[in-house]
Amino acid sequence: MARIIGGVTTSHIPAIANAMTQGLEQEPYWKRFFDGYEPVKEWLTKVDPDVAIVVYNDHGLNFFLNQIPTFAIGCADRYENADEGWGLKTLASFDGDAELSWHIAESLVNQNFDMTMCQEVLVDHGFITPMALMWRHFPKWPVKAIPLVVNTVQHPLPTAKRCYQLGQALGKAIESYPEDLKVVIFGTGGMSHQLQGERAGIINVDFDLLCIEKFIDDPEWLTHLSNDEIMQQAGTEGIETIMWLVMRGALQPKAKLIHKHYHVPISNTGAGVVVLENMEKQ
Repeated sequence: MARIIGGVTTSHIPAIANAMTQGLEQEPYWKRFFDGYEPVKEWLTKVDPDVAIVVYNDHGLNFFLNQIPTFAIGCADRYENADEGWGLKTLASFDGDAELSWHIAESLVNQNFDMTMCQEVLVDHGFITPMALMWRHFPKWPVKAIPLVVNTVQHPLPTAKRCYQLGQALGKAIESYPEDLKVVIFGTGGMSHQLQGERAGIINVDFDLLCIEKFIDDPEWLTHLSNDEIMQQAGTEGIETIMWLVMRGALQPKAKLIHKHYHVPISNTGAGVVVLENMEKQ
C-alpha cells in the first residue's frame, strides 16, 4: 500500500526562485529564510519519498480568469516548467506518475469531489519554487511529482473547510493505492500578503504565527473561519494558506512536528515552513 510519510508547508513566492538562480542564499536579506529550509532538506533526505504531491494555485499559465476549475489534478507522466511572466529561469521537466494520479482522481470523484483531470499541465512558480527549495541541491529531481491545483484566484473560492475535507479524501485515496510508495505532500502559498489596493503590503505576523500553531495541533480551527475573515486578517493573497489545509487534512489528526520556521519580509510576504511527520492510524 502507498503511505503518506509526512507533509511540508512552504511559501512559493517567485522572488525566492530568482534568489536561488542568482545565488543569493547567503545574502543578509535572504540568509535566515533559506537557513530555515536546511532541516526540511535533511528530513526529506532521511525519509526518501518516492512521490511529491504539490498543492498550489495556478497563476494564469494553464487557467485564466475565463475558466478556472476549483480543484484540478495532473494526470500525466511528464510536466514541463514554463514562466508565466516573472522572468524566472525554467527548470528541468518533472516526471509524473499518471497511474497514481488517475487512481487519486477516481477516488476523489467517488468521495464527491468534482475534479478537473489534466493530461497536460505546465507548472509555474507555485509548483517549481517549492520543488527547488527542497531539491535544487540534487543533480536531478529525486521524486516523481503530481500537481494538485486549488483555485485561490477567481472568486468564489473554496472554503478552508472544503480544502481540509479535500485533504482527508486525498489521504484515503493515497492509502488505497496498492503499490508500495512513500508519498510526501506539499501545501504551498501564503502566508499573509496582499498585492494590490489600499492594504497592499500588509503582513500580519500575529495571525501568521497563530495559524502555524493551530495548523500543527488544531487544524480544524482555521476551517471555522470564512474566506472573508481570513482575508481580513491575512490580506487577499493570504487566502493561499487554505492550501496548507489540503496537506494537513491528508495526515492523521495528530502528527509529529519535525520543524517550523517563520520569516518576514520576503517580497512583502510572511513566509512560513512547517514539517509534519505522519503518525500511524490510531
